[in-house]
This record gives sequence, structure tokens and C-alpha cells, in this order.
Amino acid sequence: MFDAKPKLGGLNEYGLATYKTAGDFAQQEIEWLLSIGGIEVHNGQQLGREFTLDSLLARFDAVFLGLGLVGVNALGIAEPQVSGLRDAVEFIAELRQAASPAEVPVGRSVVVIGGGMTAVDAAVQSRLLGAEQVTIVYRRGPEAMSASTVEQQWAQTHGVTIRHWAAPREVISEGGELRGMRFAATALKEGKLVETGEFFTLEADMVLRAIGQTYVAEPAGATIKLKGGRIATNEDGLTSHARVWAGGDCRHGGRDLTVEAVEHGKRSAVSIDLALRNPAAAAEPQQTLETQHG
Repeated sequence: MFDAKPKLGGLNEYGLATYKTAGDFAQQEIEWLLSIGGIEVHNGQQLGREFTLDSLLARFDAVFLGLGLVGVNALGIAEPQVSGLRDAVEFIAELRQAASPAEVPVGRSVVVIGGGMTAVDAAVQSRLLGAEQVTIVYRRGPEAMSASTVEQQWAQTHGVTIRHWAAPREVISEGGELRGMRFAATALKEGKLVETGEFFTLEADMVLRAIGQTYVAEPAGATIKLKGGRIATNEDGLTSHARVWAGGDCRHGGRDLTVEAVEHGKRSAVSIDLALRNPAAAAEPQQTLETQHG
């Protein structure tokens, strides 16, 4: 196993809010998994930096890519270099790795931009750390938020305000310090999201971007075909390369759930085992991939 981070665990170790994952559960689970033996781990090793896919294929008979989504979407407006403007995933990861939550600074007035579970996690975590005012701002209505209704209610129960139908338009700063965000009111017109011409400003000394993550394709190289911005595979995880499988969030068609990533790993392991035992049988899934994804 090769992992770019100092610790194994991926999303469970770095991406979940601390109030959801007490007791160092991710590392306990990893210790249990590694206890079966025969698994060699190399941390601090990143694909495209310390090694390439070609170099792996030169050493190993099969490769599984569980790369996740490491790219963070930008706001789509000018983003000056000011303190307090940061990615929600980095904020959560810093909290997860801190010896004490008190080590991680949080603003007095926090604005979280986005509508998913990461936005809710960052907002609730900010409140729990002592932020006086926390507002989630989302460009569409509540029914369009990828965070579940339960998650939205959870945020509101913890004192988080959710403002719908607004898109970021300007980062307001003074002397390199964040002062607030200016938003444009939005609405649906003939099925398209448009700005209404109305604007409002929220005071903020901390703004967290939580508007989605993307798969970064460059480390795996051009030989791995994509669909919808993620790795195209057949149902067993086989990619366009006969010796490379993929699973988890980086794989096209998934639901971005840990339980599904585990299923991907299991099914890919079975497929890899079949391919190594019977190379002739492994050619059939590749034909299926080409049929499914063209």
C-alpha cells in the first residue's frame, strides 16, 4: 500500500468532523485490518510525485487506485490571499490531526459556502469550537442540497443559520484581513439558475469553501480513461488498462460513500485474484468496460 498522507485512513482519518468520529476509531480499524499480516505500508508516498503508474506496473502484476477526490472547487470569483479564507476540508483535516481542538483557530463570524455534508460538518464544528455566528450559504433551495434533511436539521439545531438562493460575488478584505462576503441573490428562471440583481453582505472573519471536490487525473496519466471527470471502470473495477483497477470516490458512477468504497475494494480484489489466476478469463471484463463506456 502506498499513501500520500502520514497516516492511513483517508476520509475516515482526515475528512470527518471530530464530533462524529471520537476515540481514534479510524486508526483502531486500520490496526485491526493490518493484523491479518502480509500487507506492506508506505506512507508519505504520492502517485505522480515519488512514483508513477508505469513504475508501479513495472514492479507489480496489478494495481488498484483508490485515489479519492483531492481537487477542491474554487469559488469562481477573485480570491485574494487573506487570512481566514480557506477550504473546509483542510479545516476539518487540521482539527482531526490536532492534539487538541483548542489549537485550531476559529472565527467569531464564520460563513460556509456549499450545500453538502462537508459544509454541514465545517459549520457545526465551528459552532462547537466557539464561533458566535455561523452561516451556511447555498446557491439553490434546500431540496437541492446534497446534505440530507437530517444533516441540515442537525446544523440548525446547533445554531447554524442556512441561507439559500445566494451565490458568492466578492471577498471583502482590509489590510490582508477578511472582513466579509458579498453575495448575489439567485433564483430559477426557465429551469436555469440566474441572479436576481439583489445583493447582500455577511460579516465574516472566516470563510470556508465547501463547494465540492474533484478527481485529479494527472497523477494516474492519460492511459486511464475517464467518464464524467472520474475513472471509468466496469462493474468489477477494471479500468481501461488491463492491469489497473479503481474504486472509491475516484471511480465514475459512485455515491461517494465509505461503505461503497469498501465494496469497490472487495469486488476489485476478487477480480484481480481471478486475473492473476487465469489471465485469459480477465480479458472478458475489459470487453465489458469498452461496451459500457464506449
